[in-house]
Amino acid sequence: MVDPATDLATMTIQVRFFASLRESLGRDGADIALPAGARIADVWCAATGAQALPAGILCAVNHDYAAADTAVRDGDEVAFFPPVTGG
Repeated sequence: MVDPATDLATMTIQVRFFASLRESLGRDGADIALPAGARIADVWCAATGAQALPAGILCAVNHDYAAADTAVRDGDEVAFFPPVTGG
């Protein structure tokens, strides 16, 4: 996990929340500033105030699915989706 106190270079990430995540968080997204070297899990924590990315949450960077440990870059769009169920 990145440490904002020691990582001085910052980048701006556009965050999007979909479906029940949007409803439970009360917003559809945010623009956040993070230190260089941040990963998707860091984006989640900074955008939601949570300690960790919950299991089962799907993530995407610039419209491509990605793992929680994927590095993000300045200007990226990171999207979070609730687990998908079917019937």
